[in-house]
Amino acid sequence: MNSTAEDSRLAIERVQTGVRMEKRILKVLKAFAEYHDITLGDLLEGIVLHAFDGKCPFREESLQRIRDLKKFYDLDLDSTASHRLKETRRGPAGSTKTRTSGRKAR
Repeated sequence: MNSTAEDSRLAIERVQTGVRMEKRILKVLKAFAEYHDITLGDLLEGIVLHAFDGKCPFREESLQRIRDLKKFYDLDLDSTASHRLKETRRGPAGSTKTRTSGRKAR
């Protein structure tokens, strides 16, 4: 990294988080981060910062890569599924528990 790029870097504090998310979404995100040789955390920070500014974080080439990864990982969800996901997981003695994705964003 050259000194100009290094001088423009912002000092921050990162924290570890235990966020749960849909399995195939995570696979696509991890594969996309790996393709760009960045960490999953860096990718998520970039997506969120762009979203907070009302901007799309991806160029057309990246959107095509994401479409390809979604197909590869059989991810058929899109933005219309937001806040409508219901988690089904196995509990003790094979019982099925259902959890919803939480509150809607305001």
